[in-house]
Order: sequence, then C-alpha cells, then structure tokens
Amino acid sequence: MAAAGRCPSCGSAALVEDAHYAQQQLVCAACGCVLAEGLLTTTYAEEEHLREVAYSQSTGQKEQLSRCLQRGIRRVQDLCKVLQLPRVFEETAVSYFQRALQHPSFHLVSLEKKELLGGCCVFVTCRQHNWPMTMGTICSLLYAKQELFASVYLSLQKELGLSVPALSLADLVKTHLNSFRLFQHASDVPAPFVEDKDKMIARTMQIVELASETWLVTGRHPVPIVTAAAFLSWQSLQPAARLTCTLGRFCKLAGVDLPPPAHLRLKELLEILLRMASQLAWLRVFNVDKKTVVKHIGDLLQNRIFLLKNAFCLEDREEQCAAALREDSPGEGSPGSPLTTGGAAQEEGCPSEGKRQREGSPRPLLPPCLINPRKRLRTAAPSASDSAITGDEPISDSEIEQYLRGPEEIRAFRKAKAWP
Repeated sequence: MAAAGRCPSCGSAALVEDAHYAQQQLVCAACGCVLAEGLLTTTYAEEEHLREVAYSQSTGQKEQLSRCLQRGIRRVQDLCKVLQLPRVFEETAVSYFQRALQHPSFHLVSLEKKELLGGCCVFVTCRQHNWPMTMGTICSLLYAKQELFASVYLSLQKELGLSVPALSLADLVKTHLNSFRLFQHASDVPAPFVEDKDKMIARTMQIVELASETWLVTGRHPVPIVTAAAFLSWQSLQPAARLTCTLGRFCKLAGVDLPPPAHLRLKELLEILLRMASQLAWLRVFNVDKKTVVKHIGDLLQNRIFLLKNAFCLEDREEQCAAALREDSPGEGSPGSPLTTGGAAQEEGCPSEGKRQREGSPRPLLPPCLINPRKRLRTAAPSASDSAITGDEPISDSEIEQYLRGPEEIRAFRKAKAWP
C-alpha cells in the first residue's frame, strides 16, 4: 500500500506500509529505509492495550494456522489434480478443508491426522458428486493406514454434519476392477490370462448381483465379495487355461491385495452355483464340482431367476418353508398339513434345518450366519463366592417335604398342592 510523502534518505516517493508480524512499518521500497515503526504487540484483539494473552490467541498461533491452512489447501489441490477431478470438486474439497481447520475439534489433533484431513475432504466430495472413489485409493496416494483414515473421515462427517451417500456395488465393481493389471499385456502376465475389461466387468456385476440375491452381501465388507466375483468371472471367460490358477495368484497378477475373507466368499459363491447347477437338466449327466462348475457360469447366470426358484424355497414355497423351520417338536400342525404328510410334503416343501437333506432338494434361502452359525463361547465356571450357599435359594417341590415340620404343615402343603 503506497503512502504520501517522500523518503528522506533517497527522495523516492515509493513508500509502502509493511506489517512485520504485528508491527506496522512505513518502508521505502527503493532503498529499504524504515521511516516509521508501530508498537510491537502480541495479539490481534488487544494490540492497543499491550496485554499478555494465551498462546492460542496470539499472533504466532494465528500465523501457524495460516501456514497449516495454506499447506493443506495445496495438498488438496494436488490430490485433485492427481485424481483428475473436475474443477468444481476441487473448490468443494477446499471449502470443506477450510471449515474443518476452523472447527475446534481439529485444532489439537496430531499433524498426521491434519494431513489426512485433506484426503478425507476429497473423498467426501467424490462421494457427494457420485464419483466412484474408494478409501483404499486415497490411502494409497497418501501412504496412510486405512484405520486412521477412517477415524478422521468419521470425525469430519460428524463434526461438519456432512451427508455422504454410500457407494453402490455397481460403482464399487467398476472402481475396484479399474486397478487390475489383467487388461493389458505385461511381461509378468501370461497371454492367456489377459482379459477384455468390459466383458470381465459385466460378468462380475452379474455374479455380485447373484451374491446380493442370496444373502452373501448383507453385513459383509464388499471388497472380498467383489474380489471373489472377479476371480470367478475371469476364470469362466476362458476356463481351459485358468482353472488351475488360484485366488492368491490371481490377485498377485492383478496387482491387488488379497483380503482374508475372500476365500470364504469364494466358497459360498461356489456352493450357490452348485445348488443352481443341480437344477439344470443338461448338467445332471456330468459330475459337476466346485472346479468344473466354473465352466457353466454363463449358463447359470443366464437362467438365474429360474434356477434360484427351483434350488431354494422362494415365493409359493415361503409358507411351507416357514412352517418347516418352526417344526421343533412332533404334534404341531394338523394331520393333513404339509408338516405331517409323508413323502409328498418332503418333495414339495422344505425339510427342517435339523434334518438331513438329500442332494438337490430345495432348502430355505437363508443368510450364511443362520445356515452355519458360529460356535457359542463357553460360559465361565462359577466362582467359589457364586457357588456358596446363602439360604435364599429356591426349594424345588421334590425337596420341600424334607423341610416340613409337624402334621399341620404336611396337611397344609397337600391342600395347597391339590388346589386347582
């Protein structure tokens, strides 16, 4: 800002006001001569009174936050450029970052969390604009642990009151498969293992939809399911050359991590496919197992609705399945009901969960946690204080006669026992 007058040293009229920290100075831009100096204070709010205040309100803290804000904004902008996000995304992410740094909840967090705060703002912006983006992608660019990133993301969402829509499975499949290295020839990827990207995404989507219809997605982390579905779709497109490839080798060739539950999700998907294959007439002549069923995934997916209705109790069989599952003791149900009829009910209805089912017979479509429940933890043995006799224990009917005294109490007890 230029000021009126001339420099007494060099006679130049280029005089500017320079704020050196909190000290206002009138400086000559030509020779650097300081013409006038202000008062050196420690605060913005109380510069006129020269009072001592806490460091959190001092000019040093204000400038530290300013430097942190500038560094964070550059980090957010660089991250948006690396991800090739639109300009409007960058502006929204920067505004979220500025709001977060002004919030008291993020003033005393560690430097590592502050650096992740910019990535969380970019992640929130992508989700709000329906731009497919996974947390793992942001963490890989920031070299951050997903657990720490998730904690900062949840804090940001809570403190700023942001509404973040969930990523659909379809978007997650496309985003996850985009990082695979099996869609172009490379030195470490054999030629038979290279696959067309569009074909693999389309078939993976069909297998994920099948998993969603058969309770395999509910309550589970989506990445292991998508990984197992991608492996099956990749094998089924060229089964002759890929059946011997394991899930671990597939993930290594694709350049992605193998999540530990992926083996369980693969086993569950193969069991569903085997149930469906047992309903196809032209597959009954073959000895279809978990390896060879991959060859027929195309036919199974093409007739998915029909095979699911025949392999499991659906629609018109729901009432019979529910009644069969409630059959805990004999005698329930009328003599002519499907529960008490003989072989006909066993053919058309659903056997109870505790009974052995013959191969190919329809069973209820239940979540895996109900079909194979986890073992319950054993209860701890009672301590000596718990097992001690206090005299307040209830007395059973078989032992109460030992505590009766005299014929009057015996007659009163028998009279009370005979009371309707």
